[in-house]
Amino acid sequence: MLAARASAARAASRIARTRHFATVVDSAGVKVAAADNGEPTSAVTFLVKAGSRFEPKPGVAHALKNYAFKSTDKRSTLGTVREAELYGGVLSSSLSREYLALTAEFLRGDEAFFVDVLSSFLTSGKFTRYELSEWVAPTCEAETAAALSSPAAHAVELAHALAFRNGLGNSIFATPGHHLSAEDVQTYAKSVFGSGNVAVLGTGIDPAALEKLLEKSLGKFASAAAPSSTPSKYFGGETRVDAHGAPETVFIGFGTSGAPSPELAVLAAHLDPTPSVKWSQSTSPIAAGVPAGSSVKAVYLPYSDASLFGLLVQGPTTAAVKEAGKAAVAALQAAGNLKGEELQKAIAKAKFAAASSLDGRDGVIAAVGPKVCVLSGTSASFTEAVSSLEKVDASAFSKATSSLLKVKPTYVAVGDIKTLPHADELGL
Repeated sequence: MLAARASAARAASRIARTRHFATVVDSAGVKVAAADNGEPTSAVTFLVKAGSRFEPKPGVAHALKNYAFKSTDKRSTLGTVREAELYGGVLSSSLSREYLALTAEFLRGDEAFFVDVLSSFLTSGKFTRYELSEWVAPTCEAETAAALSSPAAHAVELAHALAFRNGLGNSIFATPGHHLSAEDVQTYAKSVFGSGNVAVLGTGIDPAALEKLLEKSLGKFASAAAPSSTPSKYFGGETRVDAHGAPETVFIGFGTSGAPSPELAVLAAHLDPTPSVKWSQSTSPIAAGVPAGSSVKAVYLPYSDASLFGLLVQGPTTAAVKEAGKAAVAALQAAGNLKGEELQKAIAKAKFAAASSLDGRDGVIAAVGPKVCVLSGTSASFTEAVSSLEKVDASAFSKATSSLLKVKPTYVAVGDIKTLPHADELGL
């Protein structure tokens, strides 16, 4: 009864405070959506369909990300740095398996300069050889080394390769020792930088003002065919990588094809052993079986046509990882019977996670950006991710969970591979 009243109150409150991006429109050949909700600063992100799943050569998407804000026909690399600092703004780029995001954050009133900086990279980037050797390649190598030194990041990258092989299986990091030329990167940029592959998102900026700036800075933006990629297919498999001096790590994953599933987001929330009250023990079915010093993290990574769900287990010893892994697998196998108050609790946790991610600009880009890329003439809502979770019921949840467990698991072990458990030792 108390849970029902709380749910009704939350629903009424959300209706009163629902926010939307402006209607998605086409401007200068790109889809644009923006919202001004009174933020003290503004931000504009160019979201390009240029992730690693589309790259024709390993590492070229990673190199393209690090070419951002280098020399263009309008500015040198140093000129961009100096002017951005003069305005007090921040320029950044990030890469996922499906999108390249170029972002400028700045004080209100400075949008003309920063939109022009973003646009000039897409329309007149020089991709010089000396910048590749002096800045881009060393940065790629450092980021790759950092990822490989993290057992968790390394395990997730390996899991994608096992789960999807090509496409989504392509790493977002350049392969060490694999040769890339400036011409390789420039060719890839020309193939993806064009109308139809770019969406622009703005926060803290008037939509009409952003559209006018884009029409001026992009002009007649060249068209580009959508990058080719075969539909994602899940395979699964097992691999073991010897590593020392870091937490013993195991990733237990399962994949699905098709659109993202709210049921899997609820499953991740149900299994997540993070407590709601600091220094207490969570009521998650995994929490009681995790030895001191070890951890289990539920991982749900949705993409446009597939998803990867998993449990990342880490511990100081292989014995601890084995104990925690057994508890995690047992909880996952029993999750299909979830119903009643336990299911509602998991849904509430999933809704909070989805809603709180929208508090930051990165979360907004991740949640709304892909929708803007395919919508036109409609509003991109802040709350769609949350409302879809409210429709999850016991039947749909049980079906999604049982289907997940029927596929071949993706199992990755990173650490002391002589004593780390194999998949069958954990009950898979």
